[in-house]
Amino acid sequence: MASIRVKNLTKTFKNTTAVNALNLEIADGEFFCILGPPGAGKTTLLRLIVGLEKPDKGEIIIDDENVNSIHPSKRDISMIFQNLALYPDKTVFDNIAFPLRQQKTPEDEIGTKVTEIAKQLKIDWLLEKIPSQLSGGERQRVAIGRAIVRKPKAYLMDEPLSNLDALLRLEMRMSLKELQTDLKETFVYVTHDQVEALSMGDRIAVMNNGVIQQVDKPETIYRMPTNMFVATILGNPPMNFLKCALKAENSKVNIIHKAFTISTGDKSFKEKLIADSKEKNIVLGLRPEDIRINTEKPKESSIRTEIYVTEPLGNETIVDIKLGDNIIKVLTEPDFPGKPGQPIWITFNCSKLHIFHDETHECVYHATEKNKFEIV
Repeated sequence: MASIRVKNLTKTFKNTTAVNALNLEIADGEFFCILGPPGAGKTTLLRLIVGLEKPDKGEIIIDDENVNSIHPSKRDISMIFQNLALYPDKTVFDNIAFPLRQQKTPEDEIGTKVTEIAKQLKIDWLLEKIPSQLSGGERQRVAIGRAIVRKPKAYLMDEPLSNLDALLRLEMRMSLKELQTDLKETFVYVTHDQVEALSMGDRIAVMNNGVIQQVDKPETIYRMPTNMFVATILGNPPMNFLKCALKAENSKVNIIHKAFTISTGDKSFKEKLIADSKEKNIVLGLRPEDIRINTEKPKESSIRTEIYVTEPLGNETIVDIKLGDNIIKVLTEPDFPGKPGQPIWITFNCSKLHIFHDETHECVYHATEKNKFEIV
């Protein structure tokens, strides 16, 4: 097993900075996911760690040893690429055995290790086949077997499931998590798929434009995103954003939108957000599951609006709602009966609202159950 640290790591290609003064610590035995859109710098970061690229600045430290000048073959790290890179003319046995033969391992030991790994991955009956005779999931397991057979210090995986169909991805997510639990090794897994990151990662690093935006446990990042980018990349549908004004009136603070007003007497909220002025612009964030639709006016305070369109998804329905000049998305039950143009009343779970800075898009406040917010 291995811990991995990078300090002030920077890599530039011509006029593009792929990794920008990046700092990151990955614990020994951790399943660590790096999540971000295409072009975020995720693959470049992996290639720097494994040694396929040289950093312009910064340090890469594996198990307390600086490996910047160490050849990739000496870093004892396996990497699984998006295209798998299997040898098309070699059998499954020979593909898995390849790294052991590179290490000049005795043939009888190779046979034992390959068979053991193949059984663990449930591909022992495929050992005499070549890659073209295998399904996508089977080829994926062969690539994993080749990576783990020599028992390296850590495993780096670059979007290994992106070429599989939805059902195979679901199966392989479970298999990879089970494998990492059994091996108790360090896995660094790059993906643009939030479901993969949320379901597999012990921790997630959200990356964009070569910069780490937030690192934490999946549930913490989802509940308390550090900025609007993180709030958007985690959540399906993503968080709704509404431009609002904050106004202090006597002992109250009002969050004012064209379609509604949310009021609070919470002192900590007032002191934190409008201590320097009585009015400012903010962005209110609400996740679709934190909004409730009522087809009849409820007793509690609510906002009257109408349905714009519905999106039935089988196990749930996304309802698009007009709210002033905005269209927001709400998650509701699969048999929701609403129709476009129908009047409805909505309420918010105000203990889960988020306040973002209007210009920097940084989150400046996460509401909790202790805060008293209400629609007025």
